[in-house]
Amino acid sequence: MFCYQCQETANNKGCTKRGVCGKDEVTANIQDLLIYVSKGLSEVINKSNDIEDKYYDRISNNLFISITNANFDKDFILEAVKETIRMKEDLLGKNNLGNLSEGANFNSADDEELMKKAIEVGILNIIKEDERSLKELITYGLKGMAAYNHHANVLGYRDRSIDEFITKSLEATTKNLSLDELIDLVLETGSFGIKAMELLDKANRESFGSPEITEVNYGVGDKPGILISGHDLKDMRTLLEQSKDAGIEIYTHSEMLPANYYPEFKKYDHLHGNYGNSWWKQNEEFEHFNGPILMTTNCIIPMKSTNTYRDRMFTTGNAGYPGVVHISEDEDGNKDFSQIIELAKTCKAPDKLEDIKVVGGFAHEQTLALADKIVREVKAGNIKKFVVMAGCDGRNKDRSYYTDFAKALPKDYVILTAGCAKYRYNKLGLGDINGIPRVLDAGQCNDSYSLVQIAIALKDAFGLDDINDLPIEYNIAWYEQKAVIVLLSLLSLGVKNIHLGPSLPAFLSDTVVKFLVDNFNLSPNKSVDEDLKEMCN
Repeated sequence: MFCYQCQETANNKGCTKRGVCGKDEVTANIQDLLIYVSKGLSEVINKSNDIEDKYYDRISNNLFISITNANFDKDFILEAVKETIRMKEDLLGKNNLGNLSEGANFNSADDEELMKKAIEVGILNIIKEDERSLKELITYGLKGMAAYNHHANVLGYRDRSIDEFITKSLEATTKNLSLDELIDLVLETGSFGIKAMELLDKANRESFGSPEITEVNYGVGDKPGILISGHDLKDMRTLLEQSKDAGIEIYTHSEMLPANYYPEFKKYDHLHGNYGNSWWKQNEEFEHFNGPILMTTNCIIPMKSTNTYRDRMFTTGNAGYPGVVHISEDEDGNKDFSQIIELAKTCKAPDKLEDIKVVGGFAHEQTLALADKIVREVKAGNIKKFVVMAGCDGRNKDRSYYTDFAKALPKDYVILTAGCAKYRYNKLGLGDINGIPRVLDAGQCNDSYSLVQIAIALKDAFGLDDINDLPIEYNIAWYEQKAVIVLLSLLSLGVKNIHLGPSLPAFLSDTVVKFLVDNFNLSPNKSVDEDLKEMCN
């Protein structure tokens, strides 16, 4: 195997025996095969007529499945490979196509032949480092985009131009393109990333209401509970509706915390609040929850031999884990969570981890409602700068940098955040500036669009021509591919001077890093003191 798509890849070079995330080499190779056949299906889609949504959905689902920490189930992923090939052959039967690539022509349902092919189509199959770097950067951006696109699609929202861009770009990564053409495609990927985030933002707001400033309870009740993690808000609504009369309580975990901000979910009295912290602490925290856990998307950590929650953990959607019950949709797209609900009734209430309340819900509509006040505070000199500290959390010890950085920021600086990176500083009690909290949480990593909207609105409010003239600094934490598309989206807007950490991606070659430094002044994190000196001027 060879994988270097996440921030924690071995020695910041690549995992070659077992992923730091926990996936073994067989799983890694099958994921490579899934991307390979997805490129083949994409080529056939691009050359065919009258494409049904299900073909585009297959591509988005495949990309989502291969995101870090989403799916560790070899059988699940291999079945996705076979279904992709079946759908590709179905399209070929309906269209008279010629001059297809090897990937588009590949056809097998034999496990042994598929596993042999999986070893042949890995990342290192692209020999030239700079070409490989740019093509992987595009692919990882597409994975993040596909996740946003999937969440919008399941809510009934679709932008066919996003679907078409994903398939055309996947096919493009199989072509002999120049470095300049690949760089252009990188930035275009960022532009479509914004479109995908905008689509999801609309889907969430129109389905669940606009997020509201909300104080979220981190304590526990005395009833049994179900813990829901991941990112899928449609699953959240389904679980709440099906469990409303069951005498149990629902708790959010990690990136599901922002579900507490939506009016649609607040109407359920049995939504108790949030339990636990960032994804990487789940081995310990899931033990103490006592009830069943539903993983709706990525952010699964492999269980230790000492963990006892395997029999009360469930997956759904594109998430999967060996030996764990998977809840699938029926033919009408509905899910039945009754098995989880009935199990919850037999469990004891969660153990208390903490007993605090944390305020969030500062998505763009709520924050822009404060725009006049914010502008006044900036002009009065009470707010000097905003610092965007969005993105991912991770388990490396050097992630403490973000806590130390937040603590050390001058008292007239406000943090804009989205994603699980907030768990590094959202409980620090950093106070407010004349009623404006110093940590404004816009929601999930999926809600990074809000930060873009806030920046654009502030640019207009201050009468500026260039977004880089705003009193905003960017100190972004990344871990997986949804953070990659956020970064590419910012670059497509021309945002410069972004600090990225805790390390630069291993998949960026020296040439690509030089391009990003020369054109966007992208900078790796240094020490807290050095970065504060650069940003606080």
